Amino acid sequence: MSDIENIGDIPADQPKSAPEDRETAGPLDESEANPVRPYVDLGGIKVLPREGLQVRLEVEEGSKRVVAIGLDYANSTLQVQPFAAPRTSGLWHEIRDQIADQIAKQGGTTTVRDGAFGPELLAQIPVAPQGDQPGHMRLARFVGVDGPRWFLRGVIAGEAAVDPAAAEKIEDLFRSIVVARGNTPMPPRDLIPLRMPTVPTGGPAQ
Repeated sequence: MSDIENIGDIPADQPKSAPEDRETAGPLDESEANPVRPYVDLGGIKVLPREGLQVRLEVEEGSKRVVAIGLDYANSTLQVQPFAAPRTSGLWHEIRDQIADQIAKQGGTTTVRDGAFGPELLAQIPVAPQGDQPGHMRLARFVGVDGPRWFLRGVIAGEAAVDPAAAEKIEDLFRSIVVARGNTPMPPRDLIPLRMPTVPTGGPAQ
């Protein structure tokens, strides 16, 4: 096999950040996933349907490009984005610092803590007043996992940002995601293309 997809990889010092059992417990690479499970295919990611789960596409206004997937579940929201990444080094350490800087510039605060997937950011993000609603701080958790040639970022809000029982359900949902990186050469940090959902693939073997 050609290794051409590795051309854009620039060696970096940061190791990959992922749970030790990622290859079996997720988030999974497409090559690690069970091909007969009925995933909802969203292009760069696949999601296992479950009762009560609602999938939203977050679309960029000008380009009409799908830039994130929103998953509503257990009175919480999980926004996910898959990015291309180097084969051997990780992106989460650097991206985590950049997120913290951005939130600080908005007047918010962040704390790094150990979470279910490794280091995560617990953030308080200012929300501007709207109509009769006064401004307030919104709590969110930023999680990230470095996989083989991809990086998956999640933003958790709602009950799962504060309640352990809800958090466990959303963490399980994040674990169930499959990243379909594909073999197309992509520079690290490029968003892996997302699309409208297609009919679940897989099912009983014929």
